[in-house]
Amino acid sequence: MTGPRITVAGAGSIGCYVGGVLAAAGQDVRFLARDRVASACAAAGLRLTDYDGNDLHVTAPVMETEARLALKDADVVLVCVKSGDTAGMAREIAAHAPSAQVISLQNGVENADMLRTHLPGADVRAAMVPFNVASQGAARYHKATSGDILVEAGPMPDLGTPTLTWRQVDNIRAVQWGKLLINLGNAINALSDLPLLTQLHDRAWRRLMADQMAEGLRILAAAGIIPARTTAVPPWLVPHVLRLPTPVFRRIAAQMLTVDAQARSSMWDDLKHGRRTEIDALQGAIIALAARHGRHAPLNTRMRALIRAAEDAGNGPPGLTPREIRGARGT
Repeated sequence: MTGPRITVAGAGSIGCYVGGVLAAAGQDVRFLARDRVASACAAAGLRLTDYDGNDLHVTAPVMETEARLALKDADVVLVCVKSGDTAGMAREIAAHAPSAQVISLQNGVENADMLRTHLPGADVRAAMVPFNVASQGAARYHKATSGDILVEAGPMPDLGTPTLTWRQVDNIRAVQWGKLLINLGNAINALSDLPLLTQLHDRAWRRLMADQMAEGLRILAAAGIIPARTTAVPPWLVPHVLRLPTPVFRRIAAQMLTVDAQARSSMWDDLKHGRRTEIDALQGAIIALAARHGRHAPLNTRMRALIRAAEDAGNGPPGLTPREIRGARGT
């Protein structure tokens, strides 16, 4: 083992993939995992694949189901839990690894601030993970889209590997807002029950994505927030690109992002497995921002309501059409 002792706090899809790639590269990595994940990895090891054809296998990942064991002597903690679990994880870190550097690899824009509130003396960094990771059975995780991890600038150990690049940036808050706008599409993908690439090749779905993102951009503008570019084109241009005729869109999109044919959103995965989603950290953030600035976000509000209904029903992704998602009055 080389480098710092790293704890992955939250062994879900992102945590298992990022931590697994680091472990495969020889880093000292431990995972804080649920019994189900720990048992699967103990039986089969951890298998990590990506759209480029890379295939890694960590034969004996160190999986702990108790926070005190996973966090003991940690130098770096990669927080990968869902946003609703951030405060609880911060308390565990405060109890068991108060001197560790903490890096939030979570969706949304508020998690690093929440971690700092509970860890006032710690070096807490916000980060943005641009790629999608899908669970493909027990202990197997597939990186289905492209991109580098962007992390708030400052001293930190080298976590780069041949298949995983980390880049430091000064404008991490703007980057997080830019990613949040893109992540608004997670709910659309979850409600459709379709692969992401199928949706991107259908103009009706792209128009729905564009309208929701445009609504988010209007709310951010009202709040004086300028989101950073997280794709090959600036955020204000993305809705226009999405609305283009499909043949034109395909040519432009090929230069913007690599998407595996079976890629789906993490929110789709949550609905499929009966878990609560992060809708409040995504659409919820836009809705809250709109309320603070006297604006309305009807499409994001409807999207949140539909996801909440799907969570409550517990029947997995509902397979709605764009017209059904928009609602009878064409929201």
